[in-house]
Amino acid sequence: MKLSNSYFVTYKEDVKGEESVSANLLVRTGMVKKTGSGIYTFLPLGLKVLRKIENIVREEMNNIDSQELVMPSLLPEDIYIASGRRDVFGNDMFSLKDRALRNYVLGPTHEEMFVDVAKDYIKSYKDMPLSLYQMATKYRDEPRSRYGLIRTREFVMKDAYTFDKDLDGLDRSYKLMFEAYKKIFDRIGIDYRIVKASTGAMGGLLSEEFQAVCDIGEDTLVLCDKCGLSTNIEICECMAGEEVKEDKKELELIATPNTRGIDDVCNFLGCDIKRTVKTLIYKANDKLYAVLVRGDREVNELKLARCLNATDVELSTLEEDKAVTHAEVGFAGPIGLEIPIVVDLEVANMKNYIAGANKTDYHYLNVNNSDFETYITADIRNVCSDDNCPHCGSKLTFKKGIEVGNTFKLGDKYCKSLGLQFSDVDNSLKYPVMGCYGIGIARTLAAYIEQNHDDRGIIFNNVISPYDVELIVINSKDDTQKSVSDSLYDKLKNNGLDVLYDDRDERPGVKFGDADLFGIPNRIIVGRDATDNKVELKNRRTGESEIISIDEVLSKITM
Repeated sequence: MKLSNSYFVTYKEDVKGEESVSANLLVRTGMVKKTGSGIYTFLPLGLKVLRKIENIVREEMNNIDSQELVMPSLLPEDIYIASGRRDVFGNDMFSLKDRALRNYVLGPTHEEMFVDVAKDYIKSYKDMPLSLYQMATKYRDEPRSRYGLIRTREFVMKDAYTFDKDLDGLDRSYKLMFEAYKKIFDRIGIDYRIVKASTGAMGGLLSEEFQAVCDIGEDTLVLCDKCGLSTNIEICECMAGEEVKEDKKELELIATPNTRGIDDVCNFLGCDIKRTVKTLIYKANDKLYAVLVRGDREVNELKLARCLNATDVELSTLEEDKAVTHAEVGFAGPIGLEIPIVVDLEVANMKNYIAGANKTDYHYLNVNNSDFETYITADIRNVCSDDNCPHCGSKLTFKKGIEVGNTFKLGDKYCKSLGLQFSDVDNSLKYPVMGCYGIGIARTLAAYIEQNHDDRGIIFNNVISPYDVELIVINSKDDTQKSVSDSLYDKLKNNGLDVLYDDRDERPGVKFGDADLFGIPNRIIVGRDATDNKVELKNRRTGESEIISIDEVLSKITM
């Protein structure tokens, strides 16, 4: 492609309103254009990269005999009501009515639709295993779109689904897809970790995530180098710790004016935060609960929801908090409360701790768990940097990650709710078991750029770069340079290389700046040495360059 007559826009300065390196660089390179909050247009250069990622995914899906189809994004709302997920998605789902006032939604995910398609084919155990996939646009009304392509309201996802007659079959299908995913991300060049995760709104038996390691990642990965533990923080177990060995002391009410936070309490009393317990009021299933964790810990709401058998939990409102504690916010404690109390395992082993007194400007010293009635004791906190591995007791490490892929063992949940059955070998009717597998195509691109850039721009590898080679003519008005460049352009293309030819009438500095910005791996520069039949070959990643003869160009280009 010759730049002189192509759609091509770049920006020298950082873009306002983009929080991430990848979003900033994608806009600056003219690969994408922000259309609205969480909505992006893929411009020609960016679309080439996106298609290369899609093709890698497609090749690996086809290699395991998964068959591609395309489903609509405009879907009848009834199918999500039938599966029980309309209320689960709630306001995250875009909804609309047609002219006949029938309810439709823009599909956030397609489990229900794949079951609907499979019902036309699966009649017998002989019709499985079945594996289907698509590259389709999804829509989710994110409360806060952020980080460019990493969290958007409209995005392309590769989603695949497998159907098997039993769990053994699901295990085989899952393994095939799992290995295909590793090949995909290895080929693209993503530095990733595979972690256990929550099944969330998808439900099912198992969820694993492919997480691109990145500082701006919204997920926290918990890893143990010794035993291989690899999990999302949201489901990582926490060790209870040893029981405190000391005699119980007498409960004491003490004035703590203007100490609404744990840090304020510790500063006022001169105590270690590890001797404090904070009480938080949560709502689950329209009922209020008091939740106790150590003062320096954070409640894991996913774990809390699970132990309360709730779909979701949320902190109480200011008014609800005051009504329960009869005090200002910041002075809640377990003693005297008339709502169920949930105690973290770590707190269950504490003695003589400091907690709120349910009285404004007062706390209790020497609180013990025998001072109140516990509704349930459970692991309800986030694992922290000072925790040890729950499996082997070794030191844990933490990394931030961007979820670029996920795999689920769904079981028969969706087949049951939507009435998909098959006749087994004994003629009994059974429900197929499903697997679900997703890859965020644009998110994968963003994650790659987060991991592969410098202060000058993107650094693409040969696999997903928009072009194989960039050819730059220093002076397009110089007859020799132009003739050599034109000849090289034709030669490279004729040898199967995809070439970006910067033949613009621009200053060399502008051309070099743009070349660094969009980061094509191989760069050929045609300048004054063209009179000696020589050009400069430069590697974008290493910065190394050498002067070579034109005859050496093809053999020197790294692919």
